[in-house]
Amino acid sequence: MKKKIRFSLVYRDMWQSTGKYQPRADQLEAVAPHIIEMGCFDRIETNGGAFEQVQLLYGENPNSAVRNWVKPFNKAGIQTHMLERALNGIRMYPVPADVRRLMFRVKKAQGVDISRSFCGLNDHRNLELSVKYAREAGMISQAALSITSSPVHTVDYYMGVVDRVIEYGADEICLKDMAGVGRPAWLGELVRQIKKKNPEIKVQYHGHSGPGMSVASMLEVARAGADYLDVAMEPLSWGMVHPDVIAIQAIMKDAGFDVPEINLDAYMKVRSLTQEFIDDFLGYFIDPRNRHMTSLLVGSGLPGGMMGSMMADLKGVHQGINSALKAKNKPELSEDDLVIMLFREVEHIWPMLGYPPLVTPFSQYVKNVALMNIVSLVNGKERFSMIDPNTWDMILGRAGKLPGALAPEIIELARREGKDFYEGTPQDNYPDALSDYRREMDENKWEYGTDNEELFELAMHDRQYRDYKSGVARTRFIKEVEEKKADAARGTTPKVSPRKLLNAPETGIAFIYSGTTYTWCGDDALPAAGKEVRKGEIVMYIMIGRTFREVRADRDGVIKKLLVNRGEKVSKGDPLMEFE
Repeated sequence: MKKKIRFSLVYRDMWQSTGKYQPRADQLEAVAPHIIEMGCFDRIETNGGAFEQVQLLYGENPNSAVRNWVKPFNKAGIQTHMLERALNGIRMYPVPADVRRLMFRVKKAQGVDISRSFCGLNDHRNLELSVKYAREAGMISQAALSITSSPVHTVDYYMGVVDRVIEYGADEICLKDMAGVGRPAWLGELVRQIKKKNPEIKVQYHGHSGPGMSVASMLEVARAGADYLDVAMEPLSWGMVHPDVIAIQAIMKDAGFDVPEINLDAYMKVRSLTQEFIDDFLGYFIDPRNRHMTSLLVGSGLPGGMMGSMMADLKGVHQGINSALKAKNKPELSEDDLVIMLFREVEHIWPMLGYPPLVTPFSQYVKNVALMNIVSLVNGKERFSMIDPNTWDMILGRAGKLPGALAPEIIELARREGKDFYEGTPQDNYPDALSDYRREMDENKWEYGTDNEELFELAMHDRQYRDYKSGVARTRFIKEVEEKKADAARGTTPKVSPRKLLNAPETGIAFIYSGTTYTWCGDDALPAAGKEVRKGEIVMYIMIGRTFREVRADRDGVIKKLLVNRGEKVSKGDPLMEFE
């Protein structure tokens, strides 16, 4: 009897790995019936990760979007699965336990069947509550392993994680090969050991196609006993996304597996609608580089989905780096030179930082440190001169246990900075908070929503939700689309701001990300000139993609002058304010 291989369409992740935005709710509802008509999918990835933040940025209600998107799949008997980040829930930073618990109840009530839960550090302690809360809510708990390739990420290492999450009650295991750098034969051996020890456990493989190895990996894990394969489809398959279902179906059929047939007429309809969404407005936010594969990712291990943002980061500092090199009579760097330099710097510092798997958000942390190291080195400074607070939390153990040992110089740097290492359970750092959000809902006379889903949305994405409720998000999004269309009509792209960190006076502070400025809790006024601030105090927020990041003062002082306005776009390296 032939071994059956089932397919899951990662329609949400197709978009997230390609550009900034995903389809609107009405577009998702339009394409869903044709995905069903394709007849080849047992599962659909429907929400989680950044999905709901995107709806808020549009000014759309994410809860009604999820309910309407999953409804036709529920009716057709196709399982739906979400992606969540354990300690970080469906955002980029840690979530209180009571908010995490509510999330699973809300998602189950909205029609989501399976919770795919991953910890970017593979710390089983962060996954324990995800497994517990998912099962408590009546969902299938699928614990995901963040796959990477390093001396410490062995089959035995991952089997240790598998043993613990199954002990907690996980129903399934997913191999989340987010950069596509898992070596095929090694992945096959991991699946064989999982199946040998736990024959009743379903195994699903999720592999990005960026460096080109995931097709071979799919064949290897299928032969080793995997049950489900995540696939994509044109016009967004391949590149930094996932292999196309047509190719994978043909490979599996030839290898002797029982695979479903594909309704190609429906495939072409979904393909056509997806292209319509791209032509409508989503294409303005897709970096062309994400449509290509590159074997350079094998060495750096960076996930394909962040290549677009990485290139934007490099553009932001390119001019400043060359200015510094020119001033020292050194040869300037091309963009390709800078890419290779960044990849090499990531390879150099990754072991020093304890080999965190390069998946959200830790891939961003490592990449940012690498980029700032390059900036420091060309200016005659030492590595690790600039480390942001989130990266420090990772280094100090507040996000979980690092897979490998920190380099002695990193430990010494923490000591000099007066920072303490944390060995407790990460969740204990983040006390329950739902009562505070209930109070805010009551004060604003906001409805809690069906199954408390609006309360959940505020608690999970508080700043984005406030902007959604006030109408700021919708206004901002429409303006952004209009600007992109105008740029396209002129055949131009916005120029990088000339204000550069590398040339900023010592009295200024700067934040390293490109993004849009926001104030604390959505207040209308930015910090005023003359305001006294302390080192480490939050002075504003930057929105990078779908996430808000804190901007903290790097010294005690008095604000002399603001260099940005609320809602203004800024580039990597722009100074934001000056101190007296």
